[in-house]
Amino acid sequence: MIAYCSYYDSDEYVLNLLRSEMRYIKICPEGIKQDVQKKIYWLRKECERRNIKEVNMGNIVKRDEILKQSHAALQKLLKSKADALPKDFNETRFLQNCMTVLQDTKDIEKCQPISIARTMLKGAFLGLDFFNKECYAIPYGNQLNFQTDYKGEIKLAKKYSINPIKDIYAKLVREGDEFQEEIIDGKQTINFKPKSFNNGEILGAFAVVLFKDGSMMYETMSKEEIESIRENFSKAKNSAAWTKTPGEMYKKTVLRRLCKLIELDFDTIKQQKAFEEASDFEFKNEPTTKEESPFNEAVEVEYEEVSEELEQEQLDLTGTPFEEGEK
Repeated sequence: MIAYCSYYDSDEYVLNLLRSEMRYIKICPEGIKQDVQKKIYWLRKECERRNIKEVNMGNIVKRDEILKQSHAALQKLLKSKADALPKDFNETRFLQNCMTVLQDTKDIEKCQPISIARTMLKGAFLGLDFFNKECYAIPYGNQLNFQTDYKGEIKLAKKYSINPIKDIYAKLVREGDEFQEEIIDGKQTINFKPKSFNNGEILGAFAVVLFKDGSMMYETMSKEEIESIRENFSKAKNSAAWTKTPGEMYKKTVLRRLCKLIELDFDTIKQQKAFEEASDFEFKNEPTTKEESPFNEAVEVEYEEVSEELEQEQLDLTGTPFEEGEK
């Protein structure tokens, strides 16, 4: 038996290798098709041995088609919204990073291409990088939602604050740490002395912004307060972000609250809308503006339900990273 993978290869590597061969068999020369079929057979056997979920060829084809159409739709949106993008925006790098991230996004084939493109467009408006984890595209059912990361929140605050920021950060307060907040002569101050290498229970979180003019602001939240907001207002309270990295979500939550106190001056209304919609939380009881979101605008981009027959002209994908085959 030919060893197509080793015992030490990860499950993800084996699965990606199988997916690659299942794509390749559609375009490979007839003379080597039998060898490719044999490789697919043994890779499937290896997946079964490792108890890896079976790969469905139909899903792979659908996924590839969704990614092709999403790339084309995003390209058109970036060109039509060029006036709302940051001055230093690099379209080529942004597209490459977006598609790299989307290829590894679970259940992306359940989302519509235009929905995917509009979600990624929000990151473009704000100048955030999906690949560097300054923001995320997270599937909720058949919808792809945009969220900023803790790093992205800090980047935006520093860039768009009217009062120039010297430093801004958020910290967790754990059992055993010393945390004190005071008002002395009308000035607010905080003192924090964390215990070294402390893995104790999280008691809460705080965020601080220091301005270049010497002033400062801060915000504090207890663990109970953060968990209450998560329970009542989070769009995905049981997502991997909350269950696997709760500390990062605690810091992002208190930092987002602090940012409400910082006067941010975005270059365009589209940037402001993208920032407002990037929170994990949805406060339904708060009054909302009647101004229509720029992400609901009609965009002339052709796409299709992959499971249905083509009813309209195919998008021209020549030159995109998803063009099938090699010339």
